[in-house]
Amino acid sequence: MTDEQLLKELGEATRGLTYMSESDYPFEVFDWGREEPTPEFLRGLGGQPADAPVETRTAAQFFRAATSEPDWKGPEELAVARRFQALVRLLEANLSELTVFRVGEINMPVYVAGRSASGSWLGVSTRAVET
Repeated sequence: MTDEQLLKELGEATRGLTYMSESDYPFEVFDWGREEPTPEFLRGLGGQPADAPVETRTAAQFFRAATSEPDWKGPEELAVARRFQALVRLLEANLSELTVFRVGEINMPVYVAGRSASGSWLGVSTRAVET
């Protein structure tokens, strides 16, 4: 799959989805080209201070709650969980070095990034609010 195709599919997969934390934020698709996701680069994207923490997680860890199917979820919640499952599969199938970067504290930009077959860093971003 070309980078353009993957970016289009990621856009379709995230359309209408929000990441739920203390606030709900939509997802945006990004293409960093060959820019390596160093802590300095990631802080600069979100205008974070030079000493802002940068945490990494796996996609499975980050999307755990969103992709779960506990008994209490009704049909609508299950449909959303399955969309998140499809998003994770799309990311994992098409990106190597897939990593979730959380930058800063409280109201944090979050980048789900990986390297495409062409060598570019692509993915989706959102925000998480945790007080």
